[in-house]
Amino acid sequence: MAIPRQLPNAITIARIPLAAVFFVLLLLGGTYGLDDLVIRWVAGVLFVVAISTDWVDGYLARRYDIVSDFGKLWDPIADKLLTGAGFVGLAILAEWPWWIVIIILIREWGITIHRFIVASSQIVAAAWLGKVKTAVQGIALGWWLLPLHQLIGMDWWIGVGIVLMYVTLALTVISGIDYVLSQVRGSRADRS
Repeated sequence: MAIPRQLPNAITIARIPLAAVFFVLLLLGGTYGLDDLVIRWVAGVLFVVAISTDWVDGYLARRYDIVSDFGKLWDPIADKLLTGAGFVGLAILAEWPWWIVIIILIREWGITIHRFIVASSQIVAAAWLGKVKTAVQGIALGWWLLPLHQLIGMDWWIGVGIVLMYVTLALTVISGIDYVLSQVRGSRADRS
């Protein structure tokens, strides 16, 4: 079965407006127990569906050999818009500390800006550690965004959520360091 060559890129681009809709719904849903849990569920489910499309577009591009420079550049940007909306939304709602969100955003957008700067000479695709980091970010955000405490109890929900928060922070920082070291090694190898 043939698929349209631009389908993976279209899925990637669809995540960008979904990030905006998700962010608005998250803020409208408010904090657990205070505002509308239905809107919070909708926001959480929308996030999970949107972040899952990251796997879908990548699978389709690799499976049908239609990986493109556009996809290599814009896929991580769409992910960062979506996860960034989640991190900022949770910080605004005082569910995640701002200091953690700021560290994560500095790493995410610093690398994204670097990718744009070098895009004219090379496309820097996400490394395996960056992909693991994005997956863990998606799991952690999904955990916090969905009102799962209604099903499993607040103590379990908070305990697991805090562990996921710090694992996310650690992986984000470690993968950022790995990215910088890889770029430095690559530029040294180019000069030799």
